[in-house]
Amino acid sequence: MKSARRTTRPLALATATLLGLPLFISACGATPAASSSENVTEISVMDYYNNEPDKSFIGDALTSCGTKAGVTIKRETVPGKSLISKVLQQSSSKTLPDVLMLDNPDLQQIAATGALAPLSDFKVSTENFAEGVLSAGTYKDKVYGLAPTVNTIALFYNKDILSKAGVTPPTTWDELKAAAAKLTAGDQYGLAFDANPTYEGTWQFLPFMWSNGGDEKKIDTPETEQALQLWTDLVKDGSVSSSALNWTQADVKDQFMAGKAAMMVNGPWQIPSLDKQPSLHYGVVKIPVREAGQTAAAPLGGEVWTVPQTGNKARQAKAAEVVACMNSDEHQLSMAKARNTIPSKTTLAEKFAAENPKLATFTELIKTAKARTGELGEEWPGQATKIYTAIQAALTGKASPADALKQAQGQ
Repeated sequence: MKSARRTTRPLALATATLLGLPLFISACGATPAASSSENVTEISVMDYYNNEPDKSFIGDALTSCGTKAGVTIKRETVPGKSLISKVLQQSSSKTLPDVLMLDNPDLQQIAATGALAPLSDFKVSTENFAEGVLSAGTYKDKVYGLAPTVNTIALFYNKDILSKAGVTPPTTWDELKAAAAKLTAGDQYGLAFDANPTYEGTWQFLPFMWSNGGDEKKIDTPETEQALQLWTDLVKDGSVSSSALNWTQADVKDQFMAGKAAMMVNGPWQIPSLDKQPSLHYGVVKIPVREAGQTAAAPLGGEVWTVPQTGNKARQAKAAEVVACMNSDEHQLSMAKARNTIPSKTTLAEKFAAENPKLATFTELIKTAKARTGELGEEWPGQATKIYTAIQAALTGKASPADALKQAQGQ
């Protein structure tokens, strides 16, 4: 979850706002039902890509898809933190756009209100999409949204710093602890991650929890405790700065670029910034697992495109054409390359990885990446809050990892 977009991503979006509001949305319609023969010439779109370069990349794709569908795109971009509240307001006033982009963890909450139409109503193909991508766009066994590209997180390492210290990229937790300790000296920490009290902190913790068999449905388990103990030990022994409790993923990237962190947990959206520093030589590997033989788990970040229930069938049909076009092979590959994200279709993965070697690790992880809402659906935000609450308690020393998780789970 890219913080600038609210992932890649775990992105502390304003989804919590939805939890505190009544679900008053029924079959929301902007206009009376229209005949499918109506001549639609314009489609409205709303998304949160309001910053460059994503604003232009997405805008170009939308314009191209609008042209193919024979319509003009009327686009509105809003800040990520404002999107969900705006969707609720528009649902209430029956003024939803024809095409709506949502961060994938928000889809189930919005679909649960009746504001979205199943894509199967318009025969939009869901073939060849990675399982996690479909799970992220599904509510009650129906697909409501598809993501053209997705992302996740992995372990970046500074090749020069590790080589000088005689350290190889770690693959297990013991190796990670040993490497981080050896790479910590002066104002340089061995590792940097984001443990802030938002969904972003939870997002960064998930690979450690999931790869060890932890489950978001119940977090006070030995498996999740072991993962939180790892993070606690890394902060306690000074291998990770205590500032991680407040850092965003952008802050983590800045520490890595400044040479103040030899390794970092982060996503592919940081690559353009890293590549602007020619003297920085870095590599990317999967986040280490507790013991050899375990499978590295990855959380799925990215945004899905949906067709709201506007009540106008002709406009909805055209909107579905745009959504299908945005998810075509052509646009998945072009947007993935332009935005340093990963195509959602498994059939494109091998070709994409070969042509974009810096993204090869992320491409491999996406094949089995898990949707954050896959287990809990619309209940995910509440449990995500419990996870980052426990992280804060343990890393600040207010409670042991076991007690922090038990207390958070009981909230």
